[in-house]
Parts: sequence; structure tokens; C-alpha cells
Amino acid sequence: MTTTKDQPAKAAGQYALGGTLPVDRLGFGTMQLTGPGVWGDPKDPDEAVRVLRRAVELGVTFFDTADSYGPVVAEPLLKKALHPYADDVVIATKAGFTRSGPGQWSAVGRPEYLRQQAEMSLRHLGVDRIDLFQLHRIDPKVPLADQVGELKRLQEEGKIRHIGLSEVDVDQLEAARAIADIASVQNLYNLADRRAEDLLDHAETHGIAFIPWFPLATGALAEPGGPLAALAERTGASPSQLALAWLLRRSPVMLPIPGTSSVAHLEDNTAAARLTLSDDEFDALTAAGRSGAGN
Repeated sequence: MTTTKDQPAKAAGQYALGGTLPVDRLGFGTMQLTGPGVWGDPKDPDEAVRVLRRAVELGVTFFDTADSYGPVVAEPLLKKALHPYADDVVIATKAGFTRSGPGQWSAVGRPEYLRQQAEMSLRHLGVDRIDLFQLHRIDPKVPLADQVGELKRLQEEGKIRHIGLSEVDVDQLEAARAIADIASVQNLYNLADRRAEDLLDHAETHGIAFIPWFPLATGALAEPGGPLAALAERTGASPSQLALAWLLRRSPVMLPIPGTSSVAHLEDNTAAARLTLSDDEFDALTAAGRSGAGN
């Protein structure tokens, strides 16, 4: 195993969202900056601010958030910590969920609601245009053309730059692409859960960014005696670093967004960008993950 030099997040290389907006491939997800059940304020608000500022110091330029994180907690935290934003900082947010309590999520894709939330996100983030605005979930009660069509209108008005989708399949992605240009998809995907593998391959073929949420869910693979733990012991890397290094190598369109509420965990995660897996190590992790996930 070899490592690259200097600034951890920069070592992952860059990807151009929508072909025009460069970001460093190892980003940061803000969901864990909120309270239990993604509800309410963080236990330590000052540490949350330190985490975000430290992420920028480590070279992170891509931050993923949502209006529903808190709700209305993560976006204002980003503004508090990072505004005015550095020129290379890119913020992706989402709308399409309402919240009624900890761990409770209800999809709402009515055009007037999506527009309202986009306007609120502009205010909460302190920006004139949202870099990447993602439909958090497709609402089955609302025609897809109405949901994506509203995002396209917001794009045409200059309020959002690029459009993304979250938790979709290939058919839904293609239906959305018939309505508007789609720059990204965000689905559950990690070493141990690869049910979105066909979507990832499709996204790569069409030059669409793939943002895996829950990228560090390695489960039994990382337990003592497990294959991920064994490789970590041999290489000196942490299981989380290996899982992230595997994702970064898996596809050039992959933009992992590990989140944490701890500066120490942030620094450990970001160091993954410096890891270069050998072919044998990558293949061993691929096989171990497939076996562990039952894929």
C-alpha cells in the first residue's frame, strides 16, 4: 500500500459536477451534526462548528446537507461555520421530506413545497444560488414531471445550478433525465451494501456523480477477526479509511460524504484520501464486502 502526500482531501482528486463544477472527491455529510434521530440541535454546537471549519482546513470542498436535517439545523450550522464561503466550497442540499419527530420522514414533492424549501435553503445557507439541489425522495403521490419540472424552473431562474436525485433506480433516473439534466444521484451504498450497483454503473456510463450515503456501514466486516479488521491490522489503516479508499477507487464518479460530529473522527476519515489500495487489496475488500453483504 502506498500513500500520496500532503493535504488529505485533495489527494482523492477532483470531479466536475455537471461537467462544470469541480469538487474534491472526498466530501463531508452534515447529517450527524444534528441531534439523535437527525432531530434537533447537536449535543455540542461548538464542536460542530469546529468540525466544519476543520474539514475546510483538511481540503474538503464538497458539503452535503438537507433542509430536513434537524430540521433546519445543518444548513444554518454551515452558514455559521463557513460563511462567507471560500471560492472553491460547493454546497449540495436537498428538499422533499417533512419531519414530524426523531427518525420520522415523510416524502412531499408538491412543486410549491419544493420551491418554498429551495427559497428557505437559499436564506439558511446565505447564498444566491444553490450549487446542487437534490430531490430528497420522489413523492409517489405527485407526478415526477411536476417534481423535477419545478427544479428545472428553479434552475432556469438561476436559483439552483445543478439538479440531483436521491434514492432512485435506473428507470427513475432515466425518466428524470427526460425532463431535466441530472448531475448527481445519492443512494445508500457502501462496501457491505451494494444494492445500488447497477445505478452506480449507469451513472458512471453517463457521467453522473454518485454520492453514496452511509459510506462507512461496514458492520461485521470491521469486527475483530473480520476481513476488514484483518487488512487494517496488516496495513496500519483504520477500517473506515479502507472502506472509503475502496469507494474512491470503485468508480471515478464516486463522491463519498462521510459525516461525523468529532474532529478526531473527521481527521481519521479524511486521511483515507491518501491511501492507494493495491490491486490485491482492492480485490480482497471487494470479495469480503460481497460475501458479508450476501451479494
